[in-house]
Amino acid sequence: MKLYVGNLPFGTTDEQLRDLFSQKGQVTSASVVIDRETGRSRGFGFVEMADANEANNAIEGFNGYSLGGRALVVNEARPKEQKSFGGGGGGSRSRGGW
Repeated sequence: MKLYVGNLPFGTTDEQLRDLFSQKGQVTSASVVIDRETGRSRGFGFVEMADANEANNAIEGFNGYSLGGRALVVNEARPKEQKSFGGGGGGSRSRGGW
């Protein structure tokens, strides 16, 4: 089960995130999202846990948990939404006789 972890302190590393969630069960991956332009943390990340029960325990145990003075937001990750570009067909613009 993949978990979203928000409101992370900006200095949090992948290893620290993995170590924290390992307290609740087997972590298969943990990553802090990094801004491509600045190279700094964006303040959130994702943790994948092998067992759904362990993941649910992690949600219960770490949602609201204070890490570095910040209350974590932990919930099941939702699929990434597709962004739609453009908007539709513009229609006609009548200019006197065209």
